[in-house]
Amino acid sequence: MPTTKKESLQFGLLMCFGMVLVMTMYNFFLNGTFGHMTLIEGILDFLMGFIIAFILDWFLVGPLAKKIALQLTANTTKKIYTVLTISICMVIGMAFFMSIYGMIMSNLKNGFDSNTVITDYLSVYGKNIIVALPLQLIIMGPIVRYIFTKYIKSDKNKYGNIHSIS
Repeated sequence: MPTTKKESLQFGLLMCFGMVLVMTMYNFFLNGTFGHMTLIEGILDFLMGFIIAFILDWFLVGPLAKKIALQLTANTTKKIYTVLTISICMVIGMAFFMSIYGMIMSNLKNGFDSNTVITDYLSVYGKNIIVALPLQLIIMGPIVRYIFTKYIKSDKNKYGNIHSIS
């Protein structure tokens, strides 16, 4: 897919935007906050989550997920196995960290009212991973790869060969 740093940035922004948007709305639904927040509060929550998720994706989870996935698929020649393994590793890592972020934000807004942080975290992580994994593999991954190859990667090919024509 992405072959340059710029393409990786563009691909990451698209994927992060889509995943954070859907997961933010899902978590609003889970927490019962749809009817109890303004549109501006929702947008600000989304933007904060997007920024945190993109930083995690770009600097920590993404590089680690790719490293692990490439080691796990080193003996295969099928690119789809590598793509799926990277996606699964990304979801596991992002759900891990974004569930922590979500718990922190929820506790800051609503106050801390639980007996065990670990049990609450495992519950949040479980609810997030069961939606994020199929969302990534079945919906968002294919959509973002299509948009990327159709509109971003193809633009490079269209305009990148201008100098070779003359």
